[in-house]
Amino acid sequence: MTWLRRALWDVVPRDHRSTPAELRHRQLVTAGFVVLGGIVLGLSLRIEPGSAWFYPATLALAAVWAVGAFASGPLHLGRTLTGTGTPGRRPVVTPILLGLALAGVFVVGALVVRQVPFLEDQVRSVVEHADQGSWPLLVLVTVVNGIAEELFFRGAAYAAIPRHPVVLTTLAYAVATLATGNVMLAFAALLLGALDGLQRRASGGILAPILTHCAWSLTMLFALPALF
Repeated sequence: MTWLRRALWDVVPRDHRSTPAELRHRQLVTAGFVVLGGIVLGLSLRIEPGSAWFYPATLALAAVWAVGAFASGPLHLGRTLTGTGTPGRRPVVTPILLGLALAGVFVVGALVVRQVPFLEDQVRSVVEHADQGSWPLLVLVTVVNGIAEELFFRGAAYAAIPRHPVVLTTLAYAVATLATGNVMLAFAALLLGALDGLQRRASGGILAPILTHCAWSLTMLFALPALF
């Protein structure tokens, strides 16, 4: 389908070039912040479910990703590709639909995961935060962290990698998520990261990845407690 190819594969013409010094600066900043973010992420998800410290910790993590992203250099929103091969509108509807579709795949997969005790326990350890948390605050931290993660991984980190940025940023995102000790979160990061990375490559910006990430994460926030 044309719309899907434009969203994930056809690259919009753009001129987002960096000098060698700017690229080096971005690489050093992102390398430092990916380590710091992994540490904060691991600590935040090890907080006891229901603890009031969970919300400040997750917002602190969002601050780490956002500060790292903006400190690294310029970020761009990106555009869709028109039928004439020129940049068009900002991507909005398609990224949201892709996020919802990915969430649907995860919901179906959850029915299988429930049959494997180890994997079920991994998912339940995350769902416990939703079961014992405040829904308005959970929605807030979910959206804020989704935006911040995309600012960093599909914004700063992507721009810092000259070759194979989709693959390498996806792996970096999964490794940082693995700091939680939860293999299911890391697996989710691989799939979500790959989808967002393709959109970042095609659109040349972070808007599409942000919308997909938020649509996916908000759907999972409400769907997983019903399944587990």
